[in-house]
Amino acid sequence: MAQQVVKGKVVDSNQSALAGVSILVKGTTKGTVTDGSGNYTISVAKNASLVFQSLGFATKTVEVSGRTTIDV
Repeated sequence: MAQQVVKGKVVDSNQSALAGVSILVKGTTKGTVTDGSGNYTISVAKNASLVFQSLGFATKTVEVSGRTTIDV
């Protein structure tokens, strides 16, 4: 499968950056973590799903659907 780079930023409901959010490619052990500014970069298949998890926040699954920027 062709891989693509997805970048984005994770923020809370007040638009404050969230550091340390775990981002996993659904169904795999491949993942990354947001940096101190809430930014992340990960290489995934175009039809992958990303699972965002952080203590104290609801888990969110987002379809990549060929996008290269996904902000949550």
